[in-house]
Amino acid sequence: MTYSKLKLPRIPDAVAHQLETRIIEGSLKPGDRLPAERELALELGVSRPSLREAIKQLVSRGLLLSRHGGGTFVTDRLATSFSDPWQQLLEQHPFLHDDVLEFRHLLEASAAALAAQRATDADLQRLEQAYQRVDAAYAGSDRSAQVAADVAFHLTIAESAHNAVFAHLLASILRLLHEHVQHSLREISVSAETGRQLMTQHRAIRDAIASRQPEAARLAAEAHISHVRQRLIDVATSAQRQQRSLRHLS
Repeated sequence: MTYSKLKLPRIPDAVAHQLETRIIEGSLKPGDRLPAERELALELGVSRPSLREAIKQLVSRGLLLSRHGGGTFVTDRLATSFSDPWQQLLEQHPFLHDDVLEFRHLLEASAAALAAQRATDADLQRLEQAYQRVDAAYAGSDRSAQVAADVAFHLTIAESAHNAVFAHLLASILRLLHEHVQHSLREISVSAETGRQLMTQHRAIRDAIASRQPEAARLAAEAHISHVRQRLIDVATSAQRQQRSLRHLS
């Protein structure tokens, strides 16, 4: 009997694969800086030349960015490759806002249900922290803080679903939605009462995930997006009426 030779991976290829895995699973996020070369080589148990070759591979593929004298960083290529072409379209075609909300309705409801099934204790702790930041943001009047906290809350839910493709897709969508959320907050007057309504909705999502109730989490996420969607429809209708009234006066 003859045996074929085992094809063992080269050390740089194995290191590149391990770093790539960390990027895919989200333990290395866009903007994160890799540890110093000496430290990372020691952690991975490889030589510094092997580590440099592995990093060079990922830089050539656009997953890492090396800055001379400034370190190596994770890029946002996995998110921007989807969202970039849509940013300008969303700005130029307002009707797409409702399409985005419809997609959020489907995507985030599924993410919430999966998170209720799969979230670890560490995930639930991060979700609670994200919720507290949203709560603090809506207690104030800083729209930028509200947008950032809202997006971070929903991204935390996506990461807690523990599906790598799902998480990166939703991260891409959330990048696209960042402008949409800004649009939502700009168009919807975030009064004290509106802020309380939104926080009640966020709390319902958090509580359902924390209590491991997938269907309740799904329904809570759907109710939240439906609320935002209806408010935007109301605002658009009101704006159209005002424009008609102004035309009658001219």
